Amino acid sequence: MPPVKTERDLRLDLFRGIALWLIFLDHIPSNAVSWITIRNYGFSDATEIFVFISGYTAAFVYGRAMQANGLVVAGARILKRAWQIYIAHIFLFAIYLAEIGYVSQTFDNPLYSEEMGILNFMQHPDITIMQAMLLKFKPVNMDVLPLYIVLLLGFTPALWLLLRAPTIALASSALLYVLMWQFDWSVPAYPDGTWAFNPFAWQLLFVFGAWCALGGAKRLSYWINSPVVLAAAIAYLLFAFFIAMTWYIPKLGIYVPHVVSDTIYPIDKANLDVLRIAHFLSLAVVTVRLVPRDWQALKSPIFRPAIICGQHSLEVFCLGVFLSFAGHFVFTEISDRLPVQIAVSFAGIAIMVGAAMLVSWYRRIERGGSGPRPPAQMPGLVGGDA
Repeated sequence: MPPVKTERDLRLDLFRGIALWLIFLDHIPSNAVSWITIRNYGFSDATEIFVFISGYTAAFVYGRAMQANGLVVAGARILKRAWQIYIAHIFLFAIYLAEIGYVSQTFDNPLYSEEMGILNFMQHPDITIMQAMLLKFKPVNMDVLPLYIVLLLGFTPALWLLLRAPTIALASSALLYVLMWQFDWSVPAYPDGTWAFNPFAWQLLFVFGAWCALGGAKRLSYWINSPVVLAAAIAYLLFAFFIAMTWYIPKLGIYVPHVVSDTIYPIDKANLDVLRIAHFLSLAVVTVRLVPRDWQALKSPIFRPAIICGQHSLEVFCLGVFLSFAGHFVFTEISDRLPVQIAVSFAGIAIMVGAAMLVSWYRRIERGGSGPRPPAQMPGLVGGDA
């Protein structure tokens, strides 16, 4: 088995933190500031970044555990982490519904319940709570944690295979992705439809992140450093940018041949369309070339807020879901003028950074010291093991 590296890559924390900010901005309806997020300028968005880094950090932590303590112990730790995320999801579900229900009743605006997808809960709370515990009922903006729970539940055998036959493991993940498209596999949601993020599809990006963490990135270094690959990535990003502009400037659509539009549409987010994967990979190639691992600016105070959010991503993500609805409330009940939208967006990010700093401080106190986290630890989605 290849040894799992223990050196911390601050780029993972940086881009995971930025992804959390982008997700928060995108979750606020009619938010003009969300125009700065990447979803408006290509096929992928912050979700791909988040899932890929989650797979990378999961392999980073649990790969070491599996090498040191074996399959059973590592599997138990993975299941424990999945259970902790499940508890966090249920806790967030209760607070989120209380927030939406209180605002709806206080301001006599039932549209909040309909917009945020909890109208069925208001009508049938007994059935809906049970479906929520089964991860089948999810209000708007609460789809990421259930996806991560399911990915972790199936990660133990995937990690075992990744450590022994990484190529076969990645090929198996790709095969599952292909079979999902072939047989239309999905996970049902309540009261109707399917999951917003199909685990049969998104597992590919998660496993690919894990594969990169366990030596795959080194194997790809030749291709990443190739001028031809870089040129192709830039060309694809420009193509995606132009297509994205046709969504907002319909007149540009006349320059898109029918054969192209018939081929690329629909670009399915739920099932992780190939175009989205290619767009994320192109962004990754360009980013790795522009931001090397040893970039000294990663240790500067400028990037510290994003990095610390990335290091405590579960807490920051849950807070972001809560704040996104608070922002929607401000736009609806107080004002939706541009200065207010800018103020709410930056205030939300500032609160997320403050919360991450508070969690970091508290954990240093728990460890009995004030020094930085040891390099061998790589906090992930849950701010702990992975």
